[in-house]
Amino acid sequence: MASQPLLLRALSGETLARPPVWFMRQAGRYLPEYRAVRAQQPDFIAFCHNPEAAAEVTLQPMRRFPYDAAIVFADILLIPRALGQAVWFEKGEGPRLGPLPSLETLRGGVEGATRRLSAIGETLSLVRAALEPERALIGFAGAPWTVLTYMIEGGGSRDKAQAKTLAYREPELVDALLQVLVEATADYLAMQARAGAQVLKLFESWAEAIPEDVFPRLVIEPHRRIVARLRELGVSVPVIGFPRGAGALVETYAAQRFVQAVALDTQATAEQGRRVQKLATIQGALDPLLLRAGGPLLDQRVDQLLEQWGGGPYIFNLGHGILPDTPIPHVERVLERVTGVRI
Repeated sequence: MASQPLLLRALSGETLARPPVWFMRQAGRYLPEYRAVRAQQPDFIAFCHNPEAAAEVTLQPMRRFPYDAAIVFADILLIPRALGQAVWFEKGEGPRLGPLPSLETLRGGVEGATRRLSAIGETLSLVRAALEPERALIGFAGAPWTVLTYMIEGGGSRDKAQAKTLAYREPELVDALLQVLVEATADYLAMQARAGAQVLKLFESWAEAIPEDVFPRLVIEPHRRIVARLRELGVSVPVIGFPRGAGALVETYAAQRFVQAVALDTQATAEQGRRVQKLATIQGALDPLLLRAGGPLLDQRVDQLLEQWGGGPYIFNLGHGILPDTPIPHVERVLERVTGVRI
């Protein structure tokens, strides 16, 4: 019988001889085999909804590197599209979204949203069937505040001023929109778990610069309701929360204890990580720019992270996703240092 995946052991609170390791955006443009598959797809949305192609790129880094987990290839903006908002990707510019539909339209889209995202479940099933049993499979979704920010801003803004202003000016409307996303996201993640995901992750990419007085309302409570709904639906797999950019408020988030792990971004201090580690397994926080740069400083930082957090339940990862121009030998060097496996 195969041993339990290292990632699941770490998420259950075990301190291991070495931490499990996987990287955000490990299936991506830094790999030539990914670029070859991407070139054959008509557009990015169609790519995400092509189970065979999405499964192939999910598995590519698992064939090349000793990662302990695969994360399904998808995108956090598939939910607004499933709810009825126009979503597309401009080459070289990123996501764009059409006008925000009415609250009534979005509410009416919740029931059928997961069905419209069934291709992601098919991808997960294909990957789980091909993946070795000792390697875990991760499903994910964008967290409600981040997704709503994109829906309000249309994808182009960097300061998120429109979304934040609306959250202050019309709190009841924003709360209602967040609840729609809570319901759709919980159903979507439950589908992913049924399709083979053994871990689920909530990406709150825009938790930065949210003041302490509204952080519980915009971030903590939507996450809590998603996890509670998952448990009501009988989904027992562990959940990783990633309030990126939350700074000191990441400890407030962790103290709620509704997620099994908290992902830390690149600004997390050693002491902050140790404090969070008393509340949950921690994940992170290698700088993707340092991974791209390579060299002695990369080696030193990897060793430092292993030293400062390796004494508690810890998952080695980046503080954000792999950058497209990251040299493959740099990835190999880090993975060899963490796993002890010669690549």
